[in-house]
Amino acid sequence: MSLTLNLDFQYTTTIEKLWSALTESDKLAKWVMPNDFKPVVGHSFTFRQTPTEYWDGIVVGEVLTMDAPNRLSYTWGSGGEKHTVVWTLKDLGDGKVNLNLEQSGISNNQALGGAKYGWTNMCGELNKLLAQ
Repeated sequence: MSLTLNLDFQYTTTIEKLWSALTESDKLAKWVMPNDFKPVVGHSFTFRQTPTEYWDGIVVGEVLTMDAPNRLSYTWGSGGEKHTVVWTLKDLGDGKVNLNLEQSGISNNQALGGAKYGWTNMCGELNKLLAQ
């Protein structure tokens, strides 16, 4: 069984500013984790956070698609699981942009709940970054 998380967030910003927050390593570090991400298809990257008793703090990935400023996807591997994360941006007009997150390949409901909790919190941090 494989589960998929699908979330939508609306931001008051430009699609270009939101795209840069998804694809620039220094900006990603402010709302996701410190990383060596590069917006290049085939680039392997690592997100690192302080380990906890439940998690080693490491996410490894590889960029799968780059369609600036509309769509970005990459693998997201952590704790023995490997998921695919797809970000889709849509300019809604009036200075608003919809950001859709689809994370597929999740193995169980506990992991699905953890992913939903984590991304909801991180996308709240993204909102603060975009407001700067």
